[in-house]
Amino acid sequence: MSDPRDLTTHPATEETTTTHPPKTPATDRTPGTPRTEESTTDRTPRASGTEESTTDRTPGASGTDGAATGQAGGTPGAPGAGDTSRSSPAPHSLSPTTDISDISAFVPVRSEVVKRPGGVTRARMVRGVVWAVVVVVAVAIPFYLEGFWLQTGLFAMSAAVGAIGINLLTGSTGQLSMGHAFFLAVGAYGYVYFADAGDEGDLLGLGLPTPIAAVLAVGTAGVAGGLFSPIAGRLKGAYLGIATIALIFLGQHLLFNAEPVTGGYNGRAVPPMELFGLSFADTPELVLLNVPFGALERLWFLGLLLLLGAALFARGVLRGRPGRAMNTIRDHEIAAGVMGVPVARYRAGVFVLSSMYAGLAGVMLALVFQRTVPDYFGVLLSLDYLAMIVIGGLGLVGGAVLGAVFVSMLPQLLTRYSDSLPMIAEPGSGGVSPAEAARILYGAAVVSVVLFLPGGLMGLAGRLRAVVRRRTASPPSTDPSPSPDPRS
Repeated sequence: MSDPRDLTTHPATEETTTTHPPKTPATDRTPGTPRTEESTTDRTPRASGTEESTTDRTPGASGTDGAATGQAGGTPGAPGAGDTSRSSPAPHSLSPTTDISDISAFVPVRSEVVKRPGGVTRARMVRGVVWAVVVVVAVAIPFYLEGFWLQTGLFAMSAAVGAIGINLLTGSTGQLSMGHAFFLAVGAYGYVYFADAGDEGDLLGLGLPTPIAAVLAVGTAGVAGGLFSPIAGRLKGAYLGIATIALIFLGQHLLFNAEPVTGGYNGRAVPPMELFGLSFADTPELVLLNVPFGALERLWFLGLLLLLGAALFARGVLRGRPGRAMNTIRDHEIAAGVMGVPVARYRAGVFVLSSMYAGLAGVMLALVFQRTVPDYFGVLLSLDYLAMIVIGGLGLVGGAVLGAVFVSMLPQLLTRYSDSLPMIAEPGSGGVSPAEAARILYGAAVVSVVLFLPGGLMGLAGRLRAVVRRRTASPPSTDPSPSPDPRS
């Protein structure tokens, strides 16, 4: 007898199937022959929820009951013996050509967003135009601004280089360092010692060419970081912060007492940089486009090149394999160790790299100040660098640059305009000095960032870009006709 279920009608497909010939036990069929007999065993669940009585039905069976809609090895899309009421499947319904592994075939699509092929190119063009404008403005600044703004900008550049270094250590690897000012002092005094011949009294010096002296000063800062790296590789968090504070006190003791090298309380004069026959000093006189180029104008372009190189190198580190390992150590130290990341080695290596960045920032500071003074390289300078990376954005090169510009330029601006600003007195007058007011302001900025802007200034910039993109983007094109119901 035939299966009574073959004569039922299924509302889901609104089709009535015909009666099949009497069934015989399933035998081995040659691929390509039509299905004429079926078994009620090994039924495969159907996407539409109705019950089938086919054996090992191939994907693409229709929603009718007990009717084979395809051939076991024949041509795809050939109608089966049990499907005679329609010639083509409805959209989004099972058909002989439908791949059951593709779930999108069973989900009705209400709207489709058309991606414009020129969108990415247009974004890159806008980014390129913005960078071109930034480069043109940076190159044109020395021709139009006075010495105060050039010196303030050079301070910001040197601070940005040092902030990139500590951001690699603290922002990307999660290692708190309070001794960053010590490595800046090593770079600054190392450059003076290697470049100065020691003609002033009892001061010592090697008198090397200034470019070589700068490279050796950066290397000396890296060696100092390497000597401390075994401790940095095994400590973390507040313990490492307390250990690095000891470097500040050690550095202050050496700077004040090693007078033949450091000059003691009065410090030492800084020899000007000489590169390819060009002296980065006020003499000899240089006039370019009717604009006299002194030491600040010449150092401006040198600072731009050093900052650009430091930023690109740090960006490459963060985007490569070392950057991923550093971020894993910061977020999941145990998971990093399980995956084979040498945690202690990476921590020590990043500490050395951060020390070299600080040494380069110290060389730039010495060239801008033209004199090294021990009082400058204290605990407050280390706190300033921590404020830079928090305000700008932890773990981001651009965030370090923005934070350095904010923190380093704020005291200079308050000092220049202290007469016209309320509650700020001139230095030494007994009121709130510009330096103290600046620390109060960026202290408040740190608290505000922690509470309201976890991503810092870079996070705020990202949000603004997202808002602008949403408002300027054209609405997605949709299909005006609704998609048919997959059950129809």
